[in-house]
Amino acid sequence: MVKGMYEKEIEGKIRELPDDLRREVLNYVEFLLTKYKNKEAPTKKFKFDWEGGLSELKGEFTSVELQHKASEWR
Repeated sequence: MVKGMYEKEIEGKIRELPDDLRREVLNYVEFLLTKYKNKEAPTKKFKFDWEGGLSELKGEFTSVELQHKASEWR
């Protein structure tokens, strides 16, 4: 399709909707824009600022036990 054809089709469909549903369409479009805007943003480098965050549990649990706990929390 030529650019602009989708816009015309969408506008025509939206005009057929009652006002309350138009608000829903607007909310959904805003949701999609937010959702996909974040995916297109350049990825940030991974930070290791969490490193050592569980060091106080070192004597209580092994790393394998902590992995199992993490799986339970998901």
